[in-house]
Amino acid sequence: MTCIDLLRESGAMLEGHFLLSSGRHADRYFQCARLLQYPDKAAAALAPVVEAIKGDLSSGKLPPIDAIVGPAMGGIIVAWELGRQLGLPAFFTERDDAGKMSLRRGFEIRQGEKILIAEDVVTTGKSSGESAAVLEALGAEIAALACLVDRRAEGVPLDRPLYAGAKIGAANWEASDCALCKQGIPAVKPGSRKM
Repeated sequence: MTCIDLLRESGAMLEGHFLLSSGRHADRYFQCARLLQYPDKAAAALAPVVEAIKGDLSSGKLPPIDAIVGPAMGGIIVAWELGRQLGLPAFFTERDDAGKMSLRRGFEIRQGEKILIAEDVVTTGKSSGESAAVLEALGAEIAALACLVDRRAEGVPLDRPLYAGAKIGAANWEASDCALCKQGIPAVKPGSRKM
């Protein structure tokens, strides 16, 4: 079964009008926690990501990775499962009381450590970028990004390689240009980030 099949089967792909944590509006939302609650489905959905990473590690296209870090909440289980399959430590960044991404709970980064940042869904790369800034300030080097779902709109760039379980097109707009707002359809915000 492909990642897309697993998302559908677990009810993780929702249709409607959604306010994303990036601030953009979308017609599709990926509630990956509905898939990730099943360890066997999480392992299957991320297996192709692991194979692609292993291939690039073997060829030298990707430098050796020391740890996987996932931005909380959505990246925690993804990071853990990637770490399990790659035999690497996995931990997470999280927002402090002021809403700033930080490394807490005694997790440590050593100077020069190569990190893979893992998320459930990438739309703009904002959470990965916030985690990268924290980790780089502590001396880490970000080798690449990984996710279950790459839902970036055409032309949205990332400054690092991205390994995704699925690339799924989903319309998304700046709030001021939202086609669904213009139709008067109310938006819901299912994500965990406070806006």
